[in-house]
Amino acid sequence: MELAYYSDYAVRLVNTEEPARNKDSLTTVECVRELFGASTQMARRATDADVTRFRSVRARLRAVFEAADGGDATLAVDLLNSLLLEFPVSPQISGHDTRDEDGTPDWHMHLADHPSNATAGFAAIAAMGLAFHLTTHGVDRLGLCEAAPCRNAYLDTSTNRSRRYCSDRCATRANVAAYRARKRLEADRSAETRRTADTAQPSSPNTER
Repeated sequence: MELAYYSDYAVRLVNTEEPARNKDSLTTVECVRELFGASTQMARRATDADVTRFRSVRARLRAVFEAADGGDATLAVDLLNSLLLEFPVSPQISGHDTRDEDGTPDWHMHLADHPSNATAGFAAIAAMGLAFHLTTHGVDRLGLCEAAPCRNAYLDTSTNRSRRYCSDRCATRANVAAYRARKRLEADRSAETRRTADTAQPSSPNTER
């Protein structure tokens, strides 16, 4: 498993909350376990106490995205370093069962399970994955969706650093809203032009006999 894969852990956790909509889907231990995806062994260690702990880590990860989205690279790095210090990773070389044609294991870096609790394990993986993405692609590749009120986190992997939305759905919604706003502005300008023309037009003099 490549280290880049782990950056998605941070995105999945941050997006369990939509502050602008007052929504929070991280409410039960089952929700916590779902965040681990295929890592079922780590998920089984989650308890009810991890719900609160996950929410705390979530807030700190969102702060990283907010700093990056706001153009404060130094703050984003400082916040992420704080997480890395508190939740250190345990890297290991792994081959799993995948082998090349000549029988050689497909060696790659893997982040081992954390010994303390499920939150610590997830936080270590999420922070390390995000750090790998940040140092490889740049701080400006961490963003928050511009389609208000969404503000979901995303990782920009576009070739020209052009991503602005978390999903195609939000992009479409934002484009439709922008189109309607332009049409309203055009209509308002047209109406104003007509009013100005009517005001400037001289009135016909009355002819008395």
